[in-house]
Amino acid sequence: MRIGELAERAGTTTRTLRYYESRGLLPARRAVNGYRTYDENDLRLLQQIRTLQDFGFDLEETRPFVECLRAGHPAGDSCPASIAVYRTKLADLDALIGQLQSVRAQVGAQLMRAEAQLLQGPDPQCEFGG
Repeated sequence: MRIGELAERAGTTTRTLRYYESRGLLPARRAVNGYRTYDENDLRLLQQIRTLQDFGFDLEETRPFVECLRAGHPAGDSCPASIAVYRTKLADLDALIGQLQSVRAQVGAQLMRAEAQLLQGPDPQCEFGG
């Protein structure tokens, strides 16, 4: 298939496909007439990249998954390098969740303080929206 068809089937743009090609994530095969050509395996690569990006992986983090698919593994996440990226991403997510929980606790404490202060009587300078 040509680049336009692949872009349409993958739900992306030809510009994005050219970018992936320039980054070495998508093969750069050319037909005799000079047009880029792709097959179903390339569509699988793109679907893997898009799924990982939807999960918050940056483009470079998708590389081990693409290489795993290219190596013939039916799932791009069954290679040691892919598993290592999963582990790193989980650790990053756990750290982010911890930060968010801390911020949530601080905001909750501020809310409780503000509500308690309101129950004691509003500040005369406080304006109520309404």
